[in-house]
Amino acid sequence: MMQQYLALKGQHQDKLVFYRMGDFYELFFDDAIKAARLLDITLTTRGSSAGEPIKMAGIPFHSLEPYLAKLVKLGESVAICEQVGDPASSKGPVERKVMRVITPGTLTDAALLDDKQENRLLAIRMVRGKMGMAWLSLASGDFALMDTDVEKLPSELERLRPAEILISDEAELTLFDQLRTPVRRLSSWQFDGASAERNLTRHFAVHDLAGFGISEPLLALGAAGALLDYVRSTQGGALPALAGLRVESHSQFIELDAATRRNLEITETIRGEAAPTLFSLLDQCATGMGSRLLANWLHHPLRSHSKILERQAAIGTLLDAGQNENLYAQLREIADIERIVSRIALKSARPRDLASLRDSLRVLPDLAAQMPSGGLFDGLAHAMQAEPAIYQNLAAAILPEPGVVIREGGVIADGYSADLDELRAIQNNCGEFLTMLEARERERTGIATLRVEYNRVAGFFIEVTNSYTGQVPDDYRRRQTMKNAERYITPELKQFEEKALSANDRALALEKQLYEGVLDSLQAHLATLRLTAQAVATLDVLVCLAQRSQLSGYIAPEFCDEAVLNIEAGRHPVVEEQIDDFIPNSVDFHLARKLLLITGPNMGGKSTYMRQVALIALLAHVGSYVPATAAKIGRLDRIFTRIGASDDLAGGRSTFMVEMTETANILNNAGEHSLVLMDEVGRGTSTFDGLALAWSIAKALIEKNRCYTLFATHYFELTRLAQDYAQVANVHLDAVEHKDRIVFLHAVQEGPASQSYGVAVASLAGVPKEVVRSAKRKLQELEQSSLHHGLQPDLFAPSLTIEAEPESHPAVEMLDGIIPDAISPREALEMIYKLKELI
Repeated sequence: MMQQYLALKGQHQDKLVFYRMGDFYELFFDDAIKAARLLDITLTTRGSSAGEPIKMAGIPFHSLEPYLAKLVKLGESVAICEQVGDPASSKGPVERKVMRVITPGTLTDAALLDDKQENRLLAIRMVRGKMGMAWLSLASGDFALMDTDVEKLPSELERLRPAEILISDEAELTLFDQLRTPVRRLSSWQFDGASAERNLTRHFAVHDLAGFGISEPLLALGAAGALLDYVRSTQGGALPALAGLRVESHSQFIELDAATRRNLEITETIRGEAAPTLFSLLDQCATGMGSRLLANWLHHPLRSHSKILERQAAIGTLLDAGQNENLYAQLREIADIERIVSRIALKSARPRDLASLRDSLRVLPDLAAQMPSGGLFDGLAHAMQAEPAIYQNLAAAILPEPGVVIREGGVIADGYSADLDELRAIQNNCGEFLTMLEARERERTGIATLRVEYNRVAGFFIEVTNSYTGQVPDDYRRRQTMKNAERYITPELKQFEEKALSANDRALALEKQLYEGVLDSLQAHLATLRLTAQAVATLDVLVCLAQRSQLSGYIAPEFCDEAVLNIEAGRHPVVEEQIDDFIPNSVDFHLARKLLLITGPNMGGKSTYMRQVALIALLAHVGSYVPATAAKIGRLDRIFTRIGASDDLAGGRSTFMVEMTETANILNNAGEHSLVLMDEVGRGTSTFDGLALAWSIAKALIEKNRCYTLFATHYFELTRLAQDYAQVANVHLDAVEHKDRIVFLHAVQEGPASQSYGVAVASLAGVPKEVVRSAKRKLQELEQSSLHHGLQPDLFAPSLTIEAEPESHPAVEMLDGIIPDAISPREALEMIYKLKELI
């Protein structure tokens, strides 16, 4: 047996091999040690190898899924080795074979997947600074590829969030060193573009790939070929039902780099949590496939105004029709058709998957009938018209409440197969036969306590207590001796036993055969079912966005081709749901107003204001309504953010280095149709260094990039840029101090702020009072020193020469001699008149 195990393990050295032995999956040697540690299961020993005890650990076969889920979450891969031989006819160990390989990127089982997230497998091919990517979700069948630059790798990884990455063994691994995502290296020949193209045309049964928009060689084709080979090897030679092959390009979507996706907290907070995010706020989808499509839309805002307006019009139609609640109730009755279809294609669908598909198909006609007509809805309604034969076949074949797994039976409906009905009748009539036999034998033998029974160990038997054994007829043959009774078998009962037990085995075998036939019959309808799933998911997202718009008072933004980004009374969609009395703010960009310098106190709302502008722009390009009273948006191609302070210690980068790297990316890539958010640039270094950098960066954004820029800063010297550039405007978020308290107004006003209130914010944060008082005194000293002695001159003054101390003035001397607490109001009034005369 160990020779058999080691031969199989040799084919899967980088995976944990779950080796089926009876009712358990066993692991041996190093696999057992590792699994015991990761799964917290008992590590034991059995037998020996090379004089050492064989380490061993195992789990019950019926408890496999929770253990697999834990291992996959930890990034491990597992090879499932099943018994495929017949124990009755096997000489030596029963034949075993690895039936499937579970890796983080090739999951299809519902128990192992998150309903709301795509589980993508990504393959990457790199050649001389260029990168070809191909990604596939086995659970949904979505298959796409793209050629881009290697420098965009972080952004693409943040966008796709793959569960597993495949790279060539020749690729530079340092690019992936810091990733938590499992990275698997394949042989370089598997990334060959020519052979990949042949495999793809063969798989899709086409002459060439022109129908998928591929008219010239792409690097990504090699990645796609490697990806398909890997999937085929993990799925026992089977491939999922692919929804075609999409070619993506950056020109289709508003580009968001990795920092922007994190800073805007689209589907994950900066701390890595699932909420509160834009997705967690919006996602009230009724189906898992709707939630996944919504997340995809949020990470892929469109550039095409026509497609955006098509979605926007559909949301408007839903709001006008007032059918959202009814549609939502119908959608909740629909299962995750998208993932069920993929499991059908891989022949791994379970009985309840087919039952859920059947029940969903029954609901679809009513759902389509309730939808509004026109625009997007006509296409969705047509896609929901699944062929009636699919539903009729499933309704006839599958029991209303089928068993969990086919091996235990109870799946195929009565009336679907005459042979199966006959075998079931034999089993169902078993009780009646035993009752009749028991009554007849009691009468024949005169033994009133005689019983005819069955159990799995002894089979069928006649039980007679010891006090009546003398009355047992000659045709009774002893089968088993008990403490107080004897168990017998008769020729008639033996004949019935053979018939009944074989009927059960034959029924299970036939039921499995019939079930596989149902799966085979569905293979021809996979494309239709996938289109149906996509239509349901799209309707689900539109209903979800319409409900949010109605609940939160969102409006339809206006699009134009002018250089304008105007939002009236905009609100941060997430923050407004978490606080009372959110203060709306507007933004107005046009050709003559391209950069807003935002000043004001910490906690005053500068970052919230900037993020809300970006999130409103993003939502608008998704096709959603937006949180504002009005919005007019021109062409937009990219959104960049430089917000927050964090370091990258593992990558050897300080906070300031991260800040400058992100800034460099913006300066090198932002254009006149880009939206840029810059928050506190230059704060990671000395005051003069930071101020000089911030001034130069702002100047470059105005002169070179000419993008829409929100530039928040505490360097008040930068507000002078508005005097030098007509396209620059100063705005601020104000606050007021009352005694020892500070009140943030959160309203954006024209002009620069008067002060930063940093000491007041420190007090709010709980800094000890004595420290705050000391800071206030020191602040007054520094301000007076700067005023009278020029210790911190204006960096942008015509000359940086420190001015001499001014000559004394009689008014200053008089003020210097006043002791405020020692004079009366009348004396103070008189002094004001004298000061006026002196001045």
